[in-house]
Amino acid sequence: MYIFVTGTDTDVGKSYVAKGICEQLRNDGETAAYLKPFQSGVAENVLSDAQMVGGNAKSSYVTKTPSNPLISAEIDGVELDLEKVAVDFSKLKKECDNVIVEGSGGIYVPVKKGVLMADLIKRLNLPALIVARPDLGTINHTLMTIECLLNNNIKVLGVVISNYPAKTNDPVILRAKEMIELYSGHVKVLDIIKHDQKDFSLLVSKIIEQFAMSV
Repeated sequence: MYIFVTGTDTDVGKSYVAKGICEQLRNDGETAAYLKPFQSGVAENVLSDAQMVGGNAKSSYVTKTPSNPLISAEIDGVELDLEKVAVDFSKLKKECDNVIVEGSGGIYVPVKKGVLMADLIKRLNLPALIVARPDLGTINHTLMTIECLLNNNIKVLGVVISNYPAKTNDPVILRAKEMIELYSGHVKVLDIIKHDQKDFSLLVSKIIEQFAMSV
């Protein structure tokens, strides 16, 4: 299974979800690798996302400046190349049966001049799993992300709502799943992940099911 984990925005829980998927696959006896093509904001003594995932995990490019890949690479004097990312991905595919690729921010984040994150997803030819936040604005951001992915001919596996509060009476949060599924057409919310959730077995089983249908 090879998927691309993207988000409706930055800091929505992509890394937490990607890490949880990798760990669950490994716990299930599967081989699973993790690839973070562009990791920015990594200062001295700060662990990168790949280091936090551990195991067969890597980043194609690591930069210090906290920004989108384009600006971070420009400031740090790094030349980004999608072909290097593609090569890293191909190597991981040979080593593991599952590769989870995590993007930076959303799908229209600039990677380099004339290149957006959506272009990388298409270059790798991967279906996308969308990670969304639970609170106000998530319906709009999620529906726009779904539409943009489909308009770019990228298959959408589904949506994960991350960092869901343990207790809430907020109708926006309580009805987010319903609204996303109603207005997205065929795209489903595969799981709702609590902020401290450890068991990702349900999500992984649904992703595997959706991935099988997408190939």
